[in-house]
Amino acid sequence: MTTYRISQLAERSGVPATTLRFYEDAGLLPADRTPSGYRVYGEDAVERLAFISSAKMLGLALEEIRELLDVREEGVCASVRARMLPLVADRITQTDGRIAELRAFSAHLAGVHAALSGPAPAGACGPDCGCTTPSTTAVGPVPITLSPTRIEQATESWQEAPVACKLGGAELGERTQQWHQLVGKAAGCEEIDDGFRLSFPAGADLAGEVAALAAAEQGCCAFFDFRLHLTPTALQLEVRAPESAAGMLADLFGVPA
Repeated sequence: MTTYRISQLAERSGVPATTLRFYEDAGLLPADRTPSGYRVYGEDAVERLAFISSAKMLGLALEEIRELLDVREEGVCASVRARMLPLVADRITQTDGRIAELRAFSAHLAGVHAALSGPAPAGACGPDCGCTTPSTTAVGPVPITLSPTRIEQATESWQEAPVACKLGGAELGERTQQWHQLVGKAAGCEEIDDGFRLSFPAGADLAGEVAALAAAEQGCCAFFDFRLHLTPTALQLEVRAPESAAGMLADLFGVPA
């Protein structure tokens, strides 16, 4: 019977050892112990990790993945499929809703663009010049928008958003760990108004990772404001939060609040 030490499993699966420990604590990846206390994983651990990674790519919560793993342990694929179907259907509904919101926002932007393309009034801006759109026509904030050089919020709604996180338990622990790992790659951190600026080494190729994590965090904690500055020689992430969220800011980013 093949067994793996944690370093061997991390190398074989491509999953960091810190994540393997987290999965064990979350009840997703069982591990035995040697007499000297080292973790030992069974030969099915690699396949189990592949299933976990696949489920996470579908946007499933850790609790849902844990339930699927329990069903999977019974050895009946039909049962796993029966449990996955409603979960995937729910994610489709959520995704369609987000697509509808983005389409509405795109239509709103098109209207503003058309208004701004017309003749400008003489003199200063006024209520009908098109530079300011009525708040009643807004479709709600899109948390993160991406351009070739910058990620930033479409609005400053983070300042008015309630300081609350939709994650809990194991998911919150995993997200905190993800931020700590990313912050550990930063070359420097400086304090700015309402938050911090993290600077990453040039050529570190972290833009995609930073953008994805920022977008995920904005989805559960709308009170955070993320701005990513990307140039050929530098990558900087600015994160801001209301004063009442200073403690959460420190917990996530591992820097003094």
